[in-house]
Amino acid sequence: MRECHSGGAAQGTDGPKAGLLIAWTSSVRQSAPDGSREAAIRSSLKNQCAREERTPPSRSAELANPRNLKETFMPMMSTGQFFAETLEGYGVSHVFIVPAIFQQAMAAMEKTGIARVTTHHEMAAAFMADGYARAGRKPGICMGQAVGAGNLAAGLRDAYQAGSPVIAISGGPQPDGRYRYVYQVVDDFPMFAPVTKWNAMVQRPDRLPDLLRQAFRAATTGAPGPVHLELPGRLGEQVQGEGDFVVLVEEPFTRYPAYRPLPDQDAVEKAVTLLAAAERPVMVVGGGITASDARTELVALAERLSIPVAVTMNGKENIPDDHPLSLGNVGTYGRRAANQVVAEADLVFFAGSRAGGLTTNNWRLPPPGTPTIQLDIDGEELGRNYPATVGLLGDAKRTLRQMIDASPRAVSRSAWVHHAQDALRQWREGIAPMLNSDAVPIRPERICREISEFLPDDAILVADTGHAAIWTGTMVALTKPGQRYLRCAGTLGWGFPAAIGAKCAASNRPVLCFTGD
Repeated sequence: MRECHSGGAAQGTDGPKAGLLIAWTSSVRQSAPDGSREAAIRSSLKNQCAREERTPPSRSAELANPRNLKETFMPMMSTGQFFAETLEGYGVSHVFIVPAIFQQAMAAMEKTGIARVTTHHEMAAAFMADGYARAGRKPGICMGQAVGAGNLAAGLRDAYQAGSPVIAISGGPQPDGRYRYVYQVVDDFPMFAPVTKWNAMVQRPDRLPDLLRQAFRAATTGAPGPVHLELPGRLGEQVQGEGDFVVLVEEPFTRYPAYRPLPDQDAVEKAVTLLAAAERPVMVVGGGITASDARTELVALAERLSIPVAVTMNGKENIPDDHPLSLGNVGTYGRRAANQVVAEADLVFFAGSRAGGLTTNNWRLPPPGTPTIQLDIDGEELGRNYPATVGLLGDAKRTLRQMIDASPRAVSRSAWVHHAQDALRQWREGIAPMLNSDAVPIRPERICREISEFLPDDAILVADTGHAAIWTGTMVALTKPGQRYLRCAGTLGWGFPAAIGAKCAASNRPVLCFTGD
């Protein structure tokens, strides 16, 4: 059972414009004992809300500058208002919460365009933020008080494994309450370390601005992924107050990829030479291509070099299923045809794939010793699971474009391509009776066929794990460039809340959830 404390948005008072250095002045004394502190916060907020509302001074125009920063100079404001307007500046349209957390910020969001979506459980909030981040290609926000922080951490497992930029914010112990058995509070902070790229404590209110910006920076740069900020106090109340702030938005980190680094040209030329010379090359395409929005370049390179393309679960949307070079899903949840072709390849190009256990059927596909090329934005991943003959460190979209420019005009590999197409044809013939079955109750394969034929051109298909992932991954055909596929990274029950989050991020697109194991 959770205790929720009432609060409201504090009205700002006139004050000097702040510069880039933040001068913090708190309206609530931070040194009060635990019980009196919460009473002081409630009293302060009540008194501030009772004041006659005044129109704040006009704000300075947002400044563009060479560092792609947007600075908004503000009068004296509450930390809640600062938090709300910073999120709004970063393009956040929804936050997913279990009350009560940072109530000053929740109240301040009334004056922004940010919707607060209340969930029944912190894991659902994290799942929604994950779906939102993947569908919107921008950070998703989930929040919960200290008593539910462990649940919030558990919900980040999928975002972490899928490389989704979720920013989780929780309450936590206050400094003078540590080791004193504060009601409902334990040290949940270490639980976030295994499921985040970056895990930080906001120990003083004046650290909120720089740590919040760092959260957006860490979530979107390199390989995207979840981060966590712990606010002091069970409800994050220790970060509440007033101060002179600058709402500063770093434009590159409002989306992902934040940056698009180029690979070494010599490595690009070596990779292209190997691909052109191979007799039986195959591409294994992962979520890095999806994150980089590089499907156009991927298909162009495959066509230029006549290379069959297998996809991972996170890479499914990157080549139309009816393309003559498409093999479909590979690995444990893959098609027999795709697995066969990858096993027979004499060179495998892992494009935006970490070559994990699900993709490689626990590192048996391709067989150990097969020469590989690997493209990743994180150098630590190059050669982790298969020693890379060539490692390409860079953004997928820009790297593939460089490879296209360095490739010969055309490479003919008709025998190998026909062999791959024949393997796929045999697989399709084998499942045709189930796809066309009129059995009652309806077979899942028939459902997948109907979805393939019905799915609108701009639809987002969200699939849960287990059999839902196997059926949709192998048998739902995505044939239109605008169709997207978001799949669960491992937690049953992710699909429905993730679909809600996806719809929040893409309100003008149809979203279909496929769930059930």
